[in-house]
Amino acid sequence: MTSALKDKYKNQIFSALLKELQYKNTHEVPKLIKIVINRGIGEASQNTKALDKSMQELSSITGQKPIITKTKKSIAGFKIRENIPIGLKVTLRKEKMYDFLYKLINLSLPRIRDFRGISKKQFDGRGNYNLGIKEQLIFPEINYEQIDKIRGMDISIITTAKSDKEGLLLLTKFGLPFQN
Repeated sequence: MTSALKDKYKNQIFSALLKELQYKNTHEVPKLIKIVINRGIGEASQNTKALDKSMQELSSITGQKPIITKTKKSIAGFKIRENIPIGLKVTLRKEKMYDFLYKLINLSLPRIRDFRGISKKQFDGRGNYNLGIKEQLIFPEINYEQIDKIRGMDISIITTAKSDKEGLLLLTKFGLPFQN
């Protein structure tokens, strides 16, 4: 089963970008590589239940088991020691990436209160887009009654675009609701 967004990319977006950006080689056309979802959990060092709960939430949102990120060195000011779990990360590729992006665009982002679109300023200079989400409640898989604490997450959309302009064009064609 192929994703609706993947089909849209193959059938419409690809040819439109090839024409608009005036590329002679089809391999130059920007495409999505991966989507990385990252969540820092500060209290995970003292509270392992927070880590487990967060892991459960991220796996239900993405459909994939998250990797636990650990500290690289000790910092006394933050009360952390080396090799202690501090966050979670999921890397989505291929079908799961397109499914997640479809869900983000059509179901999750419209559920944000007072939503007027996402900022165009979150590009990194190389065509990749970073988006911060303040609460996990916008995802349909999350049940309000089962939440112990509202936690956000960072979503990075990595593309093969050479510039922010190309990345913006690609993500706009996919249907990401950018501000005017």
